[in-house]
Amino acid sequence: MPQKSNKFIELSSRSTGKKRTFRGDLNIPDDILADISSKGKKYGIDTIKPFSVDDFVLAEWVGLKCRYGCSQFGTNWSCPPATPDISQAKAIMEEYSLALLLIGSQKCTNFYLNNSKKRSEQVRYWKGTVSLERQLFLHGYDKAFSLVSGSCALCRECAYPEACHFPTEKRPTIESLAVDVIGTLKKLGINTRVAHDPKDLFKYYAVILVI
Repeated sequence: MPQKSNKFIELSSRSTGKKRTFRGDLNIPDDILADISSKGKKYGIDTIKPFSVDDFVLAEWVGLKCRYGCSQFGTNWSCPPATPDISQAKAIMEEYSLALLLIGSQKCTNFYLNNSKKRSEQVRYWKGTVSLERQLFLHGYDKAFSLVSGSCALCRECAYPEACHFPTEKRPTIESLAVDVIGTLKKLGINTRVAHDPKDLFKYYAVILVI
């Protein structure tokens, strides 16, 4: 019985025109990988890594952080309780096998400031993630769906619970689907740490569910 491959693919590698296989019969052609990699760099996305959806770490405690540790709870369409609960999240994940991890980095001196510069940085990454999702859709990956980083900042103040002003851009955050981001990164062999100083390099992580 042939064994499935769990190989990671760096999208920044030069395209050879050949298909690279991921988890047996799942594959994404190099030209598509190169296309979305190039587009991602325009939005500050440095690296894109395919990974098995089985490597997601989901946990109930993530919801506690949202409910009791975040001011966005109950005020934003991208955050709980407007997003799927953990049982729904698990059911959604079971419908996928392959996802893409998007990684970007920046100096985030405005992280603790509620100003227009911080908001513009959030919107840039948000739009970049959704843009890559749409690019994958146009390439035939009709199930492609984004889980974004950080609560939505498309509006200065979210309309929740009234109708969203940007329904085609609206996506849930990774954490809102009970994903333990740090635990998932560790499972993927990616070292990360919490920035202790606004001058530190800030890492941005988003996910696109693909196949």
